[in-house]
Amino acid sequence: MNSVLTLTPLRAATLMLALSLAGCSSFDNALSGDKLDYRTRASKTNALDVPPDLTQLAREGRYQPQSGVVSASNLKPVGTALGAGPAASVAPQSSADLRIERLGNSRWLVSNQSPEQLFPLLRKFWLDRGFVLTEDNAQIGVMETSWAENRAKVPLDFVRSTIGRVFDNLYSTGERDRFRSRVERSATGSEVYISHRGMIEVYDSGRKDSTIWQPRPTDPELEAEFLTRFMVSLGAKEELARVAVAAAPSAAPKTRVATVASTATMEIDDSFDRAWRQVGLALDRGGFTVEDRDRSSGLYFVRYIDPKLAGKDEPNFFQKLFSSEKDALRPQRYRVLVKAAGAKSLVSVQNSSGAADDSAIARQIIGRLTDELR
Repeated sequence: MNSVLTLTPLRAATLMLALSLAGCSSFDNALSGDKLDYRTRASKTNALDVPPDLTQLAREGRYQPQSGVVSASNLKPVGTALGAGPAASVAPQSSADLRIERLGNSRWLVSNQSPEQLFPLLRKFWLDRGFVLTEDNAQIGVMETSWAENRAKVPLDFVRSTIGRVFDNLYSTGERDRFRSRVERSATGSEVYISHRGMIEVYDSGRKDSTIWQPRPTDPELEAEFLTRFMVSLGAKEELARVAVAAAPSAAPKTRVATVASTATMEIDDSFDRAWRQVGLALDRGGFTVEDRDRSSGLYFVRYIDPKLAGKDEPNFFQKLFSSEKDALRPQRYRVLVKAAGAKSLVSVQNSSGAADDSAIARQIIGRLTDELR
């Protein structure tokens, strides 16, 4: 005897609710045409600090927000606890107060507002877009999001566009993104930098029964998109912001590794100011932990792990950087020095005490920075 599913009023209502939720979501996305959607997971759950199978290095207490992870749901109390200076809700009155400067594939926003004014606006910008902040340090002007997934990349097939939308977390792109923002004080206001790092989930064997996370290339266009959106959030018209961000780049300066005073050094054919910006972005994109900086002395204070000590090849460097073996692989502190030398700039590495360092690890750091700037 065949059983027949009876469509009771309760079942009918449940089915209609599921279809309506899926339909509304699909319709809203179709109207918006937005290719970036990091909101879903970050706003509903305590988003990943790092991709699955990875754990993050412990940070020193003075570089952590007092109330831990910052999310959109607790924006008000977190903003109060952080004490990041006076709140600034007034955006520039016109795009004349903002401009984009570009060097190669690097861009940054120049504003006449002070870092104390811009930092709260930058925090609100990331939280409004569904990100969770794992670092929010107004003292050094650094803000970093957790690893998040761009849900707009998930294919919208028939199943997902209907009932599948109700169980959205069952679908994944296999990619994660993290963004770091830096606000630096300038002679006339501030400079804002946004850098991207990406991870991708790949099979670790031909049997395809398990996966690992590996780094994927930095996406300058994704950096440019968020820089555009931040510029618009500050009051610039979208059309003008996109034109400014897409403007033709000036040629990137030439870089090379040399030996100066028996120390591995990177030479940059550019002035100190431009070299300082380039090195800062290279450190951000390269995954270095920048604990502090002193522009007047040309110093970045960073932490670094030697890939050889991790026992892995270079493609797995970031995986080991965030691995659970951190007790055996403690990061070492270094100083990256940028100084002017006539028409060019020199970049070298110092140990934590400020003495010149020509060790194998120091040479690796110079090599990584050189690769990032090419």
